[in-house]
Amino acid sequence: MESIQKVSQELSTASEQLGKIAQVQLKPDIWKKIRGGFLFVLGYLLSPLCWWNDLLFNLPIAYFFGYLCSLLSPKLLVPCSIIGYWLSNIVGILLMQMGSADVFQKEPKERNLKKELLTGLVSSTVFTLVIILLIQLNILDTPDLFTNG
Repeated sequence: MESIQKVSQELSTASEQLGKIAQVQLKPDIWKKIRGGFLFVLGYLLSPLCWWNDLLFNLPIAYFFGYLCSLLSPKLLVPCSIIGYWLSNIVGILLMQMGSADVFQKEPKERNLKKELLTGLVSSTVFTLVIILLIQLNILDTPDLFTNG
């Protein structure tokens, strides 16, 4: 009877220690996933995948970037606004990649920033070219913002 109680006490002590170890290892993992989720959502809001984001996020960012450039020369407002819009989309895609890696990756892995930047740049460029092609083929309609009448 005493041996059963001894074994029972040892098992409960061992399970408490395992619980403490699991909690210590679980906390950084939870914070990493929360951070990754936040980065993913923020990236989604900046990326071209979100159809309503332009009015609230990308265009104000692009205009601010163009405004800063126009302080150097007023002619830079429109070109730099376009560049700022494109950059905000690239940043969105990169944030989504970083966030999804934090959420879905099991083991920590070294990140290759050059590769991530290149992937974001290529995917944003391909997306932009596809949109231009769809507009040129009259599949997508654009509003006539600059017509005189």
